[in-house]
Amino acid sequence: MTSAAADEPGEGPEAATELPGPTTSTLERHPWNREFHWVDRCGPFRRLTVDEAARFDRDGHVVLRNVLDLEELDRVRAACDEAEAATDAILRDQADDRIFIAESGAITFSPHLVTRSDVARDFAASAVFADLCADLVGPDVNLYWDQAVYKKPEKPRRFPWHQDNGYTYVEPQQYLTCWVPLTDATRHNGCPQVVSGVHRLGTLLHAYVEPLGWECFRGPPAPPVVCEAAPGDVIVFSSLTPHLTGPNTTSDVRKAYILQYAPAGSVALHGDPSAGPPTGQAPQDDPGRQHAIIRAGERCPTPTS
Repeated sequence: MTSAAADEPGEGPEAATELPGPTTSTLERHPWNREFHWVDRCGPFRRLTVDEAARFDRDGHVVLRNVLDLEELDRVRAACDEAEAATDAILRDQADDRIFIAESGAITFSPHLVTRSDVARDFAASAVFADLCADLVGPDVNLYWDQAVYKKPEKPRRFPWHQDNGYTYVEPQQYLTCWVPLTDATRHNGCPQVVSGVHRLGTLLHAYVEPLGWECFRGPPAPPVVCEAAPGDVIVFSSLTPHLTGPNTTSDVRKAYILQYAPAGSVALHGDPSAGPPTGQAPQDDPGRQHAIIRAGERCPTPTS
């Protein structure tokens, strides 16, 4: 999940939540996004307060403070460190030290830790995330994606605003991203920045910017909100919330583990959006990495490796 530095970021995690609503005349919807309607969550809520849930529906994001066990997070960080070292070694063997938007010494993506780490698998299915799935996704939810993202001290570059659903078009479009800082995430080392309210339009049209990734707009339609967070916090946002992470201008690595959860029965659509309707779809139910998190609202046992 890469992204781009905003020119005028907000002043903290709760800044700029009251924003003028963007209209369909200023933002172009994805060609496959024809009948999307955002579904507000009505409770009862397990993990969120009523105000937090309302803020998520209104703004597309909420920051939860001190909800994760730090000792468990230490174990997750160790598993991510091991996976990232293997990822970086692969990148160093490539032309220009990069694959797609990943680049050795700049930013690395280590996906599917749940397929190789019992620690990651247990963490992804833990009570905090099961509760958030019940609160914000639905009664039947699978893990959709997991990856460690390490942002190294970087050369200056622009990072594109994007929605997670702009990378792989998933139906239902409305799924959940939980951004877990493994180290302090600040405006100086590349914490998430988000644009409130746009998620309610559904997936926007994205264009690919070589070599940075997919982009839904160059300048945000409203002042971005800077979501600084510390280990123990979780930044929760929609798959439809435009976001970016700016450059890491510090001397340390910014580490994060991203977990995404989608309704059971979700499919990834395939095809060329500029050429017409989807030409195929793939169920997102791989038992090895997209296992059940909750069924009928009840937390499922963690699958064994």
